[in-house]
Amino acid sequence: MTGLTQELAAYVANPCFGEHEHAACEIAKTGIMDTIATMMAGHNEPVVNIVRKFLGEKPGSGEAPVPFTQTMHPAAQAAFINGTAAHALDYDDVALSGHPSTAIAPAILAEGYVLNCSGQDALRAYVVGYEVWAELVSRETDQYHLKGWHPTGVFGAVAAAAAVAYLHKLSVEQTRQALAISASLSSGLVANFGTMTKPFHAGRAASHGIEAVRLSMLGMTSAADVFEHPAGFLNALSMAGRVDRTRPAEIGKKIRILDSGVSIKRYPVCYSGHRSIDGVLEIAERENLKADQIKRIHLTMGPAQASMLRNHHPVTGLEAKFSAEFAAASAIVAREVGLSQLTDAFVNRADVSGLYSKVTIEVVNTACPLDSAFALTDRVVIETTDGRTFDSGEIRFPLGNAKNPIDAAGLKKKFLDCLAVGRAHNPELKGADDGLYDRVAQLESAATLRTLFR
Repeated sequence: MTGLTQELAAYVANPCFGEHEHAACEIAKTGIMDTIATMMAGHNEPVVNIVRKFLGEKPGSGEAPVPFTQTMHPAAQAAFINGTAAHALDYDDVALSGHPSTAIAPAILAEGYVLNCSGQDALRAYVVGYEVWAELVSRETDQYHLKGWHPTGVFGAVAAAAAVAYLHKLSVEQTRQALAISASLSSGLVANFGTMTKPFHAGRAASHGIEAVRLSMLGMTSAADVFEHPAGFLNALSMAGRVDRTRPAEIGKKIRILDSGVSIKRYPVCYSGHRSIDGVLEIAERENLKADQIKRIHLTMGPAQASMLRNHHPVTGLEAKFSAEFAAASAIVAREVGLSQLTDAFVNRADVSGLYSKVTIEVVNTACPLDSAFALTDRVVIETTDGRTFDSGEIRFPLGNAKNPIDAAGLKKKFLDCLAVGRAHNPELKGADDGLYDRVAQLESAATLRTLFR
C-alpha cells in the first residue's frame, strides 16, 4: 500500500541524511541544548509540580531520569515531566509554527536513556522527528492557530513517536502503526494559552510519542492511511478542507531542518511578539524613552500573531506571556522582557499597566513564506507626548531566529543563565552545571545518553 502514512513510515524506518547529516545534526543539537536549558529553568513552575504530584514520585523505580528531581520514572512519565518543564516558561525554541524541541527532545532523552543510545543516535532521531512534523505541517493552507489548534500538541506527539520509533529501529510496519496511534493521541488548544495547560500540551506530546511506539511494539493496530484518509489526521485538523492529502511526500528528498532550523528565544514570552519587542527596545534605548513620555505604541503584525497575543490587560505573569501590551510596556519600563518581569507584581505595577491602553495593534494580511504563523514583517511606531514619532521600519527576523541567529557564546550564556535560575529554586542543582554544557555541546561524541546527566 502506498500513500502519505506509508511514506512517512518508510522514511522513519530508513532515513537517509546524505551529505547534509552533520549540518542537520548540529541544528538538532541546538534544539536539544535549548530544551535542556529551559527544562532546568522551568522545573519549579507550578504546572510541573502539579504534573509530578499527579504522576506520583517513585524514586528509583523508573527507567529514565528527571534530572531536577534526581528521581527515576517510567520513560513516558519522565518525558511528560521534562517536556512540561521545558515549555513551562515559554522560553524554549520555535520552528514550524510551534515548539518541536520541547516535544521531541524529552522523548528522545527518556527512551534513549532506556535503550542506552548514543548521542549521535539522539541527534539523528531529532532530525527524523522534525522532518515528519515539517512534512505534515507543510500541507495546510490555513493557519492552525486561527483554527484553535496548538501545533506543539497536535504535531508534537507524531514527531516524538517518529523519533522514538527510529531509536527502536522498528520495521516499517511497526513504525506505521506507531505513527497512526500517535495521531489519535494528538491534541492541544490555543484557548488554553496563558494557562498551565499550554506547557502540559508539550509534556503530553512527548509522553504520547513513547506510548504510541510501545503500544505498537505490543501489537496494537491502527489505520494504514491515518494521515491521508478523508476522516483522518490532516482532514480533521483542516476546517476548510484546504489541506493537501494527496501529493507525494517530499520527506527524505529534502532536509527541511536546513531551511527552517530552530529559532532561539531571547524573551520568555510568546514568540509572536518577539519582533515587536526588538523594535520597542531598540527605539526606547536609543531615545532613552520613559513611560511618562509615551503617547502611543503602534504595533503591526499578522492575524495569527495577534490572535495569540490576546491578553490586552493581563493581571498575572502567565497572562502577560501572551500580551503584546505587556511586552511593549516591559520593554519601555524595564528595558527588558525577562523572567524577572513576568511576575504578578510587575505586571500590575502602575507604570507598567498604565501603558497597556496606549498600545494599539494593526493586523496585516501578509504571510512569511517560511512560517505562515507570522506576517512577512512586523513594525513598531512610537509617538511621544511632545510630538515626536519613531519608526522601527520593517522587522523581518528577530535576533535569535534561525535566519538571524545568535552565536555560540549567546547560546552558552542562555544555557548557563537557565541553569542559574534552576539552581536558585533548587539547592540540589548547585552542581548541575558541572560540565553539563560541555557534554551537551559534544553530544555527537557521547557513547551513551546515560552519561549526560550526572
